[in-house]
Amino acid sequence: MDKNHLQTTINHNINQPLSPTIITIPTNDTRLYETDRFRQERASTNILSDLPRSRNLEETDENELPYPGFVETVFYCLKQTSTPRYQCLRIITWPWFERISMFVILLNCITLGMYQPCEHLLGLQGTKKCDTARCIWLQATDYFIFAFFTIEMCIKMTAMGIFGKGTYLADTWNRLDCFIVVTGLIESVIPGDNLSLSAIRTIRVLRPLRAINRVPSMRILVMLLLDTLPMLGNVLLLCFFVFFIFGIVGVQLWKGLLRNRCFLQPNITTEFDHPLFKDFQYRPFYMPPDQDSFVCSHPQSNGMTKCSEIPKLRKGNLTCELDFYAVKKEISEDPNKSINGCINWNQYYKFCNVSDKNPYSGSISFDNIGLAWVVIFQ
Repeated sequence: MDKNHLQTTINHNINQPLSPTIITIPTNDTRLYETDRFRQERASTNILSDLPRSRNLEETDENELPYPGFVETVFYCLKQTSTPRYQCLRIITWPWFERISMFVILLNCITLGMYQPCEHLLGLQGTKKCDTARCIWLQATDYFIFAFFTIEMCIKMTAMGIFGKGTYLADTWNRLDCFIVVTGLIESVIPGDNLSLSAIRTIRVLRPLRAINRVPSMRILVMLLLDTLPMLGNVLLLCFFVFFIFGIVGVQLWKGLLRNRCFLQPNITTEFDHPLFKDFQYRPFYMPPDQDSFVCSHPQSNGMTKCSEIPKLRKGNLTCELDFYAVKKEISEDPNKSINGCINWNQYYKFCNVSDKNPYSGSISFDNIGLAWVVIFQ
């Protein structure tokens, strides 16, 4: 028998001459080697599949992290297993951490509502001095709230990192929290004795917005509203068009008319040196005691109020009925004559003319399109 061939002789017929038949069976060593290698790979795969998942492949190292949802390394040196960062991660993943933060935000809302800026104005120069129990308590509470927000931001930055994907500043609401804390730090560092910090202190009103980041449903609702703002462009354009049209109509119809006031007659102003004017409180034009202004219309116009409709002057429960010229004539005839009653000075405000003031400190006006928009918006 040869090493490469196996020869088999078969007798087909005993009566016929024998003719050998040769069958070749390949016994290639390479094919046997491939079969053995396949069996070994199957065996090794079965062994690896029986091992725990965490010890299977190197790609699963991320699943071995204590907190897989956070980045592996922050500040180029702090890993999740480092003691400071590990403790910070435990704190921010603690369910009561967010609840305590929400309670502090609600406490801040209450203290902001209790603040009364004009309560502690003392002295002639209006210097502020916090000397009451209410003010001291509110100030101490504000320091505590600011310290809590600062510590909370530092803990989150240590646990999550500052810059990069999945870090603290990667979230928009966290950037808002950081902005509020930084402005508070500026307010506490810069001395406010000779510098006005009113604009920086105004940032305090943004502190209640931190609650949006703590309540998931509220955050979803706010983000939904912000996403729908671009869709309201056509509505805003329509509102602008309506304001513009009615503003033009108001300017064309009532420009300068709201400045009309009832002035004193020119002839009465020449008598100011008379003794009867001692009890007269001079005003260039008539102003009602219970209103901001009295807008008049010219006699030839179709306005609703005329200077002749000004009510009589009242002093307490007494209605003034006397006429200045009649009393003056009586006194000139008899200087010792007593006067029973008071002079109705309002009857001399009969000259309707344009003044320099609009009603309600100028907030109601149609002198230009900008002021007309303000009136329409009101």
